[in-house]
Amino acid sequence: MLTIDVAHPPRRPEEVEAALLEAWERVRNSSSFRLLKVIHGYGSGGRGGSTRECVRNWAYNRRTRFRAVIYGEDYALLDDTTMDIRREIGQYADTDLTMPNPGVTIIWVK
Repeated sequence: MLTIDVAHPPRRPEEVEAALLEAWERVRNSSSFRLLKVIHGYGSGGRGGSTRECVRNWAYNRRTRFRAVIYGEDYALLDDTTMDIRREIGQYADTDLTMPNPGVTIIWVK
């Protein structure tokens, strides 16, 4: 799993999208990575921030390039898609699997 942090320091949307594109290409061309974990934060307003929205919109607009996109609040050991990932690519350690985290998004790259 490749992890990128697009929330720290705060970035403009075009910088976030450029970082996402670069990370996606790295995972897509990798023989060892299949997952991209994006740390985007949740925002201080209590309902999600603009970086989170930017990441999730970017993933949605490119959804045909991914096997799945899992929002951090759904990413758990009992989630069907998470279980599919772990069955196919193997077990992996990730602290966000133990509790919902709306500040991350997991992208399973084709």
